[in-house]
Amino acid sequence: MDTTEETRRTALDYVDSLEQRDWPRWSALLADDVVYEMPQTRERVHGRDGFVRFNVEYPGDWHLAVRRVVADGRYAALWLDVRVAEDRMDACVWLEIGADGTITKVTDYWPDPYEPPAGREHLVERY
Repeated sequence: MDTTEETRRTALDYVDSLEQRDWPRWSALLADDVVYEMPQTRERVHGRDGFVRFNVEYPGDWHLAVRRVVADGRYAALWLDVRVAEDRMDACVWLEIGADGTITKVTDYWPDPYEPPAGREHLVERY
């Protein structure tokens, strides 16, 4: 199996083990010194133990489903359908995989919907 396929499998296992709340399986995917970042809130968590605790203690009844995964070498991008209680949203997650196959960096993007600027209605279709 090549690196891209291994990365793709790791990305899918990352989401599945989170959704299942299988903390031992999920934490085994992470490097000891993994870094987790959320650019919109400018939050960062250093290390496996802190990242596991962050997820174990995350509030709400949240659920994840992979809409799309793209892998290239040691990098993967995931487009996720996220549900927290009745709220639904999209998330984009970027993973970096180390030489040993563990995840060394996770960057979560949580885009919020917004109204487009006026003046381009003739160029687009709204859905």
